[in-house]
Amino acid sequence: MPPPPDPPPLPDPRAVFLNIPYDQEFTPLYTAYIVGLCQLGLDPHLTLEVPGGKRRLDKIFELIQQCQYSIHDLSRIEVSATSGSIPRFNMPLELGMTITWQKMNPSLHEWFVLESEPYRIQRSASDLNGSDAYLHHGTPEGVLRELRNAIRRDPMPTVPQMLDIYRLVQNSLSAILKRNGTSDPYDRSVFKELCWLSSRLTYLFS
Repeated sequence: MPPPPDPPPLPDPRAVFLNIPYDQEFTPLYTAYIVGLCQLGLDPHLTLEVPGGKRRLDKIFELIQQCQYSIHDLSRIEVSATSGSIPRFNMPLELGMTITWQKMNPSLHEWFVLESEPYRIQRSASDLNGSDAYLHHGTPEGVLRELRNAIRRDPMPTVPQMLDIYRLVQNSLSAILKRNGTSDPYDRSVFKELCWLSSRLTYLFS
């Protein structure tokens, strides 16, 4: 008789897999996600942290397994005019991987879907009917509000408190990009510095 399979790995209770589009227009919401999660005492993670070498999809799945929570923003899966009219499938693909993992191990993961428009998810991903999306309406304030609604933490900062820190971090972005020698806000080093600053300001303003 073969030995029983190893138990699944326990996730980091502070880790959040953040499934978002990587484009310039999304940058204000990207910053809001980082600030909001750090303000809630959580640690955001992105696929840009996944190293090369091993099959990328396997590494992304490992990252999902390491996180207690995941946030999936489906507000930008529309056809992009600048990419040959090809819809964006990465976010739904990673959401599907996450749902599979959570169904197999319901105590190890919680996932949340965020959108900008009401009822659109019923058209773009009708299999999610019955799973309400959190609506941020395409604004940083909306992202911060819906993160508070989705993930309850204690203590819980207010939306105005998080907005104050968001503005400071967003205003620091140009200097962070320059310091890291890039114009890409989704550069791994830039992401790490945004997380550090967002967490640090939590203590300064508490």
